[in-house]
Amino acid sequence: MDGAALFEGPGFRALEVTEADIPALQRFFEENPEYFLAVSGEGPRATQAREEFEDRPPADWPWDGKWILRFVDGEGEIVALADVVRNLLATGVWHVGLFVVATRLHGSGRAGRYYDALEGWIRAGGAKWLRLNVAVGNSRAERFWERMGFEEVRRRDGVRIGDQVNTMRVMLKPLAGGSLAEHLARVPRDRPGSP
Repeated sequence: MDGAALFEGPGFRALEVTEADIPALQRFFEENPEYFLAVSGEGPRATQAREEFEDRPPADWPWDGKWILRFVDGEGEIVALADVVRNLLATGVWHVGLFVVATRLHGSGRAGRYYDALEGWIRAGGAKWLRLNVAVGNSRAERFWERMGFEEVRRRDGVRIGDQVNTMRVMLKPLAGGSLAEHLARVPRDRPGSP
């Protein structure tokens, strides 16, 4: 039984991933390895889905909710995945940790529709700012997030993911009247040049 959708749109529903979904999530990662190849230089590990399911922000970072969402089509197949953290680092700041769309759907416009529905759900949850990190050189992702209205606020060098060391673009989108300046005042970590 899938349970109730958190939100839905034309041809898809978004459901929270449970422990029972880990095998299906692992298959999705293995069938769609491009994200992992871009950021870690290797495909997903055999334990990738379990690791993503159990992953939490660093112990010294405040946050108060985390979801992994699977977007499923009319046949119940996973077509996209999103990892979202609520009130990360400050109240009203939500963070998208992962957003992976099935390779076969790249270029179809569906990623934008899935993201728009996700953002609507996040806004309804009280977010004033939405942040994420994208690896420099992951050009498809960089272009996508810019099209979705995100802007770079800083870069972090030397971020190891798997065997690869990346420079990460910290990107932000103000929501619900929040401004970039307000966000940077509340989250010093995102200020250019901060340690």
